[in-house]
Amino acid sequence: MKRFTKILFVVFRILFRTWDLAANFIFQKVIYPKPKRELPDINDLILLDSATSLAAKIRHRKITSVEVVKSFIKRIEAVNPLLNAVVDKRYEEALKDAEAADELLSSGRKTIEELEQDLPFLGVPFTTKVSVAVEGMALTAGLVKRKNMRAKKDAHTVAILRKAGAIPLANTNVSELCMWWESSNNVHGRTNNAYDQNRIVGGSSGGEACLQSAAASPMGMGSDIGGSIRMPCFFNGVFGHKASTGIVSNHGQEPEAMGDLDTFMSTGPIVRNAVDLMPLFKLLAGPNVSKLQLDKKVDLSQIKIYYMEHDGGFPFCSKVDSDIKDAIQRAIGHFRCAYNIKASRASIKGLSRSFEIWATKMFAVEEAYSWSEELALRKGSVNLYWELCKWFVGMSENTLPSLGLGLSEIFKRELNHPETQKFLSMCNDLKREFQALLGDNGIFMYPTHPTAAPYHNQPLCRPFNFSYTAIFNVLGLPATQVPMGIGQNGVPVGLQVVGALYMDHLTIAAACELEKSFGGWVSPSKISC
Repeated sequence: MKRFTKILFVVFRILFRTWDLAANFIFQKVIYPKPKRELPDINDLILLDSATSLAAKIRHRKITSVEVVKSFIKRIEAVNPLLNAVVDKRYEEALKDAEAADELLSSGRKTIEELEQDLPFLGVPFTTKVSVAVEGMALTAGLVKRKNMRAKKDAHTVAILRKAGAIPLANTNVSELCMWWESSNNVHGRTNNAYDQNRIVGGSSGGEACLQSAAASPMGMGSDIGGSIRMPCFFNGVFGHKASTGIVSNHGQEPEAMGDLDTFMSTGPIVRNAVDLMPLFKLLAGPNVSKLQLDKKVDLSQIKIYYMEHDGGFPFCSKVDSDIKDAIQRAIGHFRCAYNIKASRASIKGLSRSFEIWATKMFAVEEAYSWSEELALRKGSVNLYWELCKWFVGMSENTLPSLGLGLSEIFKRELNHPETQKFLSMCNDLKREFQALLGDNGIFMYPTHPTAAPYHNQPLCRPFNFSYTAIFNVLGLPATQVPMGIGQNGVPVGLQVVGALYMDHLTIAAACELEKSFGGWVSPSKISC
């Protein structure tokens, strides 16, 4: 039986790879032959500063918060017509908040030290996805039935950033109810990649990662239940961190994650500069920061490095691009030359079943609403078959990926079904294997995604590629997406660094080190300042 299964996997892999190559040719040569459009130049040095640096300059009154907010407003207005990343904004309120920050600094009521301690991001604007509640702003989560809904109060993470002095500036686009890896919906439309507007930005935090890559926000925040931080950050060439399970509050997001879904989901930072990952993450972790070792100095010469260049052979995933394999080898080469660390190639067979493990864990959450109920705002349910018929004639409120997700629930098995138990057991085995392999000083380098940013709608032809990120959600492990330059298609490539549970400081330290060596974010615009 095992031999038959292996043969079947090989046949399916050959068929899928043939389909994938043909589809890629059609998208590249037939559907999207038009050239990409250049973004407006960056002509303001403020746009290139890290959020941490901007905070320090505002604190020391080298620049004002109003200047910073105005710079990013101007940049958003310049790039958004091409990108469609921002879907709601609070410019007037943000400028008033900036004036209040400048007034506090002028008053002298707090010393520089007190400001750094109590208000570490005073006067610095931030953006977040339109599924995260910001009081008074849109809270659509990309669903037509929510198009007129606005947040009554801040999500926990937004409240934390406000308390630290940061200023909400705008909300960014997502996929419908945040459950697909292209940010396109019937409320706000589709977001375009800053490096090539024919390509996707990923999802569901795609608008946010896109805005960061275009230098139109100094720092942002996303959420991740299957790769929704890491994939967009990968496609847009920026940094993003998915925390260890249970560290950052998800309260105040739509749709609300029920039961164990809340443990699979992680809210975290999306930034251009790796230096901003740790200070932002420390804030977002709130009281759970005590479970971590974020203040521990990491001796990179003492870490162990493991890697895999692909998942081991799931037949319905795309072949890993050579650019991405090269990025992993370049990262390994750096640690070998700089720290005399010899990386070990791992062989974790369970990763080839990542999609099945993730889907089984998601379906096994008994408290969760069905997708048809989520589409109906948990007030009854949507008739998915009727909506699919309407979609074919352009009359459905819902997107095809969202309807497909709902229809996939017909494959949901009972919790006591042998196949369910098999994949739940595999998940537990994988957790133990990673914990034993990585311990308290190991990191694992792995593709964030098998291909660079595909063309719009192309994810429909390769729907399971997200499994490269999704597996670490159900394992609960920390993972940091690291940009590694521009690939042969003119769009970013990168890798994810994974650690053992609560070893977030190791993955972030590795990200900072790789940025120093390889440059991190590469501007999609000409820099003329």
